[in-house]
Amino acid sequence: MMHIAYGRLSRFFAVIVILIAAESCGTLSNGRTWGQDAIYPLDLGSIPRAAYHALVDVQTLLPLAGAVAVAPFDRKVSDWATAHTPIYGSHNAAANADTTLQVPLEAEWILTALATPSGDDPKEWLYAKVKGIGVEWLSQRATGNATTFVKREAGRTRPDGSDTQSMPSSAATSAFNYSTLANRNLDDIPLLPTTIRIPLQVSNILLASGVGWARVEAQQHYPSDVLVGAALGHFLTSFICEAFMGLPEGQRFGFSFAPSKRGVMIGVTLPWY
Repeated sequence: MMHIAYGRLSRFFAVIVILIAAESCGTLSNGRTWGQDAIYPLDLGSIPRAAYHALVDVQTLLPLAGAVAVAPFDRKVSDWATAHTPIYGSHNAAANADTTLQVPLEAEWILTALATPSGDDPKEWLYAKVKGIGVEWLSQRATGNATTFVKREAGRTRPDGSDTQSMPSSAATSAFNYSTLANRNLDDIPLLPTTIRIPLQVSNILLASGVGWARVEAQQHYPSDVLVGAALGHFLTSFICEAFMGLPEGQRFGFSFAPSKRGVMIGVTLPWY
């Protein structure tokens, strides 16, 4: 997995370096620049709307549902994963994989933020980047603080018995924070073809999932800990970015669901430029 991740990262770097040079001085689809409307002016009506959108996103709901479903089998799955290490091959490799796999995700967040169009004037470009990256950094702090709070309140013992910080997985919340930030930024790079954007976004989700599973094989978290962390990381990141970035909506990659008379409707949003 690490070889695949770094191979994909090298290709991604080449694409993003070109985009930073060619695209970061343009504008978004609404004629504004990325980061220009971050924080101020603030649309108070966007806050509850952003919370709702983040909550009904399948990337929030699916991990939560999975956590509930797998909870009765947590110990059994954890023992099996630790004993067999089917993905990473050894306990030590799994223990190191979460940090290693987060490197490309963190790098993608920074590079995609720089590649978003923020205007032609150097001062305005810098000001917009500081505001936009500031909001995205705020999502990281909020995710980390929320994870610490839930860990303290849950007090769940880790599978290896080392402490009571098992629920949720901070590695999973961090990985899905980076993944969601990078994926949202990719949506705001108009020059990037859909045929490149979508595979990158899907692979980011898979890479973040790999971080979470590494913690299971390393006997640091139960599967439900990882799934709750994934849901928490995506929810808070999506909420904060939509509420405070002031970006045009409706052209983002993602999933959503809504109840209907005959069951549940699942929607897939694919950005198109």
